[in-house]
Amino acid sequence: MSDVYDEKDGYDARPAYNSGRPVDYDNQDVFGHEEGHDIKYKTLSWQLVAVLMIAEIVSNGMLSLPSSLAVVGIVPGLIIIIFLGIFATYTSQLLVNFKMRHPEVHNMGDAGFILFGPIGREVLAFGTIVFAVFATGGQLLAGQIALASLSDNKLCLMLYTGIFAIPTLIFSLPRTLDKLSWLSVPSVISICIAGLVGMIGAGLHPAPDREIQVVVSSTFFSAFISITNPVFAYAGHFMFFVMVSEMKRPQDAMKAAYTLQGFATSYYAVFAAVSYVYLGSMVKSPSFSSLDPAWQKAAYGIALPNFLIAGSLYAHTASKLMFVRIFRTSRHLHSHTVVGWSTWVALVFLMNAAAFVLAVGVPIFNYLIGIAASLFAAWFTYGIAGMFLLHDNYYDGDGFRTWRRKWIQTTLAITTVIIGAFICIAGMYVTVRAIVEAYASGAVASPFAC
Repeated sequence: MSDVYDEKDGYDARPAYNSGRPVDYDNQDVFGHEEGHDIKYKTLSWQLVAVLMIAEIVSNGMLSLPSSLAVVGIVPGLIIIIFLGIFATYTSQLLVNFKMRHPEVHNMGDAGFILFGPIGREVLAFGTIVFAVFATGGQLLAGQIALASLSDNKLCLMLYTGIFAIPTLIFSLPRTLDKLSWLSVPSVISICIAGLVGMIGAGLHPAPDREIQVVVSSTFFSAFISITNPVFAYAGHFMFFVMVSEMKRPQDAMKAAYTLQGFATSYYAVFAAVSYVYLGSMVKSPSFSSLDPAWQKAAYGIALPNFLIAGSLYAHTASKLMFVRIFRTSRHLHSHTVVGWSTWVALVFLMNAAAFVLAVGVPIFNYLIGIAASLFAAWFTYGIAGMFLLHDNYYDGDGFRTWRRKWIQTTLAITTVIIGAFICIAGMYVTVRAIVEAYASGAVASPFAC
């Protein structure tokens, strides 16, 4: 069906740039009708979105999963990984459904406006930027560890971070995700091969005194820290709205989400189990650091493109949110203007610079990532998705009667909100306690230390 609209009814009479999108979609979404524009955003196929999602989510977070199994045991650990993968698939569907119901949503800030008004927009937009910047910093630290391993720690760690920050900044610069999607292809290949190399290296050089346990008895504090690792390994939902907004056919978004979650869940479970079985209860986080030196270097070297592109995607997302917020109804959004490009470059530089300064200048940055993840990722990946369903069922139907009639959906949505709240509160507790213990033990380094 052709998307032709009457101007007297308040719509743009031009046909949609791609008629494969739902009727009236282009009238409401952030990028509107793109025919005739210099810069077109809605160009992604679902296959490329799947690649982007995998490149963003399946990254350095998976290297902490074997240590999670060491804390709780292989059986509970694998159950948690698989359950959270299935749960993340369910919340992905809720996010995609909400996006299709509200095409104007470009990011979590827009979703927050629909749910909670202007305050909700500011809080969720701020949370998106903070988490994206912190995630960029986390990838810079992963690159630092990899470069240090490859060079046998011959330089100051801060210099490794700076070296890695430069290409991360450069790869953040494309204005559209279409350009980054092709860079994400080698990123996905690299993390797949790196994980395979890590498992082979662990198998060929297992820890000699390794101890493998089916179930481990531990305190709530140590057990929940291990649970947060797989929770945050799936924490990429805050980018879904941004990615779907740049799709040719947003109605195909769940194909990308199913591809992502199916791959991530399977890969995480296999990688965590194999690494733990061969490296035992003393496996480090990241797990590549427990490998034989030669295999450690090989795994880190192959994984570098993934760390790089994932960091670039996070920085791009933080910049894109601000850029769209500034130029949402302006010609600078779609045109090659000096104002548009200078603003974009400045935002990309600002986000990458903030990530670098935080990563090397804050002694407790790793703990701050945990706090940011608890405050925002717990909600973005899990809790808030339930609110989306409750909101639309209430306002699209007849309020509480719709909730009662669709009681299974309502129960699942409320459970999702409760789980998100629990992860947030418990995650904050264990992270703050870990910070206190780190200071008490003298484990906290000085700012900008090598």
